[in-house]
Amino acid sequence: MNINQSIDKPINRGWIRKKIGREYYIFKRYLDWITQKKEWTKISKNSDLKIEVKHHKSMILRPLKDVNMYLQENKRTNLRIAINKLNDTLIKPGQTFSLWKQVGRPTARKGYLEGLVLNQGKIDKGIGGGLCQLGNLLFWIFAHSPLDITERYRHGFDVFPDVNRKVPFGAGATLAYNYIDLQIYNPTDQTFQLKLWLDETHLHGQLNSKEKIERKYSIEERNHLIKQQLWGGYSRHNQIVKICEDITGEKSETLLVENHALMMYTPFLSD
Repeated sequence: MNINQSIDKPINRGWIRKKIGREYYIFKRYLDWITQKKEWTKISKNSDLKIEVKHHKSMILRPLKDVNMYLQENKRTNLRIAINKLNDTLIKPGQTFSLWKQVGRPTARKGYLEGLVLNQGKIDKGIGGGLCQLGNLLFWIFAHSPLDITERYRHGFDVFPDVNRKVPFGAGATLAYNYIDLQIYNPTDQTFQLKLWLDETHLHGQLNSKEKIERKYSIEERNHLIKQQLWGGYSRHNQIVKICEDITGEKSETLLVENHALMMYTPFLSD
């Protein structure tokens, strides 16, 4: 990782320019879906794979500074609608999973509510907000499997200080319909199935397989760094590495992602 990584001071663009730009990229993604020669995943209620590859859960209601709790409550509704489009998805050999292609555009007509979104590193609200929690959970699950993460994005801002963090900084995936997507490709000869559900307190996700996976997977954070930029702000950097261990104990490593984000709070730096 380049420890001298510099990040420019954010530019605040007008809402008209942002709206036009967003719709342009949404339309461009539609064209990609039509023209790309990919075999996309589908839900299969008739299949029920039982062998667990990875399970993860994340708390639904998180008290956050300056965030009204009704947005968190609405997030529960948004998550429920979205996972209904993803639960029981089969990922067969050679297939590609796209979160947004399956979930579709989150609109009020479909029952989505206002939830928390980030706008240029600031807290905002929007229809379907809160689905980034789903992207984070799915990234963590897929990272602990032989599936390839082929498209993933991360917030360019670090908005909230680490409080009870369970996974490394940047070990997730941000979402924005439909061009900021999470896509996975299955390069193996195995079939996998995605299970998603909610209970009173947590969002749960589990990846199952048809046959036992002999390799073990783990995630490590490397080269974490906080530095001050020349224009005065602070930035945060790290690498997320995937470690694969085969049945003989031999390990191999893959750099999954490298994160560079502006911090929206002042860190306490020690010598």
